[in-house]
Amino acid sequence: MTVDRAERSAGAIRELIVTGRLVPGQRLSEQTVSESLDVSRNTLREAFRILVHEGLLVRRPNAGVAVARPTLADIVDIYRVRRLIEVPVLAAGDPAHPGARMMRDAVDAALAARLGGDWRDIAAANMRFHSGIVALAGSPRLERVHANLSAELRLSFGLLGDDGDFFDGFVDRNAGLLRRFLAGDADGAAADLNRYLTDSERMLQQMVDRAGTAGTPDTVSP
Repeated sequence: MTVDRAERSAGAIRELIVTGRLVPGQRLSEQTVSESLDVSRNTLREAFRILVHEGLLVRRPNAGVAVARPTLADIVDIYRVRRLIEVPVLAAGDPAHPGARMMRDAVDAALAARLGGDWRDIAAANMRFHSGIVALAGSPRLERVHANLSAELRLSFGLLGDDGDFFDGFVDRNAGLLRRFLAGDADGAAADLNRYLTDSERMLQQMVDRAGTAGTPDTVSP
């Protein structure tokens, strides 16, 4: 087993979380996951250890490993860190940076997904949009921090089930924010983003609270 192989396996599992293919509370079978990733059990256990440390997985006595289920307090903290990272990065961003292309591609993908009624693709495009914002900083370390934060955020979205109305409402806001940024008003776009994140946090908290899904016991994966 090598550290690199465990890191790559952790990255693959993290991507499954970000894309919504693993959901909050889902228990993970070592045999199934190791076979799907084509890695040894030892390598997978090290990958699990990495993700437990990141807060994306939890290990319970006599119950194995499961995908973490965020609490309302987690959601508050996730958005606090998002504002600290994304808002100043956008304010200092350059529309000619490759990160702006990531933002444009994500908006286009979200609009196409909305036409097809695919809320999971809309959610994934939204995640890429915000990754594009962070990419404007040109900092691999900041991108790594944000990647883990995005996975935690995706788990928070996963508490909503298939409620696409939440994601659909931010497609046009992403497009408007992008237009303002590309027009050269980075400060105005950053102010829009700050309000956007505040609205998103409030809506997510309210919907999760109504659904009663935060911090509840793990479910067994099918």
